Amino acid sequence: MHDLRKIRKDFNGFKKSLEKRSIDIDFDNLKSLDEKNRELIQKKEQLEKEKKDISKSKDKSLFTKSKEISSLIDTIVNEQKEIKQKLEKILSNIPNVPHPDVPNGKDENDNVEIKKSGKIPNFDFKPKSHYELGENLGMLDFDLATKTTGSRFVFVKDKLALLERAISNFMLDTHINKNNYKEISPPLLASENTMFGTGQLPKFENDQFEVKLDDSNERKFLIPTAEVILTNIVKDQIVELKNLPMRFVASTPCFRKEAGSYGKDTKGMIRQHQFYKVEMVSIVEQSKCLDELERMTNCATEILDLLELPYRKMILCSGDMGFSAEKTYDIEVWLPSENKYREISSCSSCSTFQSVRMKTRYKNANKETMYAGTLNGSGLAVGRTLIAILENYQQKDGSITIPKVLRPYMNNFEKISIK
Repeated sequence: MHDLRKIRKDFNGFKKSLEKRSIDIDFDNLKSLDEKNRELIQKKEQLEKEKKDISKSKDKSLFTKSKEISSLIDTIVNEQKEIKQKLEKILSNIPNVPHPDVPNGKDENDNVEIKKSGKIPNFDFKPKSHYELGENLGMLDFDLATKTTGSRFVFVKDKLALLERAISNFMLDTHINKNNYKEISPPLLASENTMFGTGQLPKFENDQFEVKLDDSNERKFLIPTAEVILTNIVKDQIVELKNLPMRFVASTPCFRKEAGSYGKDTKGMIRQHQFYKVEMVSIVEQSKCLDELERMTNCATEILDLLELPYRKMILCSGDMGFSAEKTYDIEVWLPSENKYREISSCSSCSTFQSVRMKTRYKNANKETMYAGTLNGSGLAVGRTLIAILENYQQKDGSITIPKVLRPYMNNFEKISIK
């Protein structure tokens, strides 16, 4: 969310900075409401002063006038409340300002490749898709999930379930022991206020799974990503400078309706309503956001390097970035069955956008109160890593070779074979 005081200082500059986003925002209404709100504040202050002066004078003849002023103040307060609600609604739906580094563009076709890494496998047979491989192994069951739950769910069984768990544990161990992230096992439910803090609400309400609890009037949601709950660890806080940076990591299920994705990736595990993800979150000083973004992205790509999976790093254009992001790198892994790269991680700097919504601050070296910088990134999506291993490590007989770094997590199995 944007700080209205900063917008007010350079309204035209703020308007121009969002041109890259190519979205329709009623800036004139925003400016008009802000001006009206400030007028009401001044008017209320004048009336309060007048009422105070009458009270000091103790002139009983002015009693009626004092009551009239009180009534006027109440009217102004109610009018101001309505205006503030309109202002907050507009502000809460305006995305973050893109960083100058971000390329201009409308959608994923305008994203820019930064680098490629790893060797694309050269098969002497036609590579199968992950869902064909998993079903042939008898370890991915989409039909059973459809019967028990519905579409876009899957049962992962036997050695593939062990592989899925091994991937998650390997990622956590790497980020904790090597990259100095602090492991968190968080709640999987988030309040409405928590979802607002990271930008999931109100803009993306249709993507969320809401949970009804009998003993609470407050709205609760299944987390779409651990970013939501990890970032909000510091909401409504003034964090001590000596504790920055703060780095958290969690492996959790994530839940998304995938609204608007009808017909996309309907087969397989690419786009599920429930999936596992290892998520990294950083809370830093404002000035250190971009350095932390490079660090975080390197932590994510290191996982793919260790797994010896081919990938490429992309910088997202202004039209493809997430709502809260100022700059985003996507990491895309190679999928042989599709003969193309697919997203496996997204690492974003949100600058102070989320911390303004969460009221997360710190005092800098000059004892000035500043909003903190927040970052988040997948390290990595566990299901998509499972997909990438199945497809890149597949053998002609349908077996799957286990990447060397995962074997200690899998009782030293070297491959998964058809029984």
